[in-house]
Amino acid sequence: MIEAQSVAIKYDGRTIIDNITLQVQEGEIVSIIGPNGSGKSTLLKSMSRLIPCERGCVRIGGQEIGTLSNKRVAQLLCMLCQSNQTPGDMTVEELVSYGRLPHKKWYERLDASDKEVVDWAIDRTGLATYRERLVGSLSGGEAQRAWIAMALAQRPKILMLDEPTTYLDIAHQLEVLELVRSINRELGITVVMVLHDLNQASAYSDRICVLRDGQVMMTGSPKDVLTPELIRDVYGVEAEITHHAVDDSMRIYINKKTEAASTRTELAPLH
Repeated sequence: MIEAQSVAIKYDGRTIIDNITLQVQEGEIVSIIGPNGSGKSTLLKSMSRLIPCERGCVRIGGQEIGTLSNKRVAQLLCMLCQSNQTPGDMTVEELVSYGRLPHKKWYERLDASDKEVVDWAIDRTGLATYRERLVGSLSGGEAQRAWIAMALAQRPKILMLDEPTTYLDIAHQLEVLELVRSINRELGITVVMVLHDLNQASAYSDRICVLRDGQVMMTGSPKDVLTPELIRDVYGVEAEITHHAVDDSMRIYINKKTEAASTRTELAPLH
């Protein structure tokens, strides 16, 4: 579906990611994890063509993304960054309507079929009662859902999310991730996202790609990737992992070592 092949990116002469290859299959949810500064967001931006590759290339459906028009790229994928800004007077409905622009010529206005898609995206994300609200007046979780609604109206094959739970409380984090998983399962949209929380990555991902110092350490299923050994090697902390036979889930605990003792704390509660 989408592939980064031997991608390298430099900023100011410094290598940020080096020789990274990542293949994402159609219909997958793939989460990119790793310590701060490991190149997670940079890799995601390179795969969405926001950042040019120093070496290597990115392909969508076998085509190099650099050979595609901006309009075609926008029809195939949508990228939502950590912080998304809107004009102060923009309503939810107006924001969601922008998702239809990649499917229109510059002089065309939205028609009845476009408005049906906008209505569907608003309803699908539970924002029907918010459609006339200003985006700036929404809570963090509501605003994130509005941006995801805009992405759904765009009808992309691939949705890329850079830390979609940043600045949200735990309840809204889970709300957003449940929404992402539901649109992946029900609509078949491929999802590539950057996450910090290891428990959330394990619960909401088909596969996980671990970065450290701009390189891929490991890619695979959550159970194969998230081991105490890898967490120790990548994050420099000791971890305890429990597996639940009933729902085949896993839960990760970090042991923060001090001179006196280790304190066992759960990364994040999951339901």
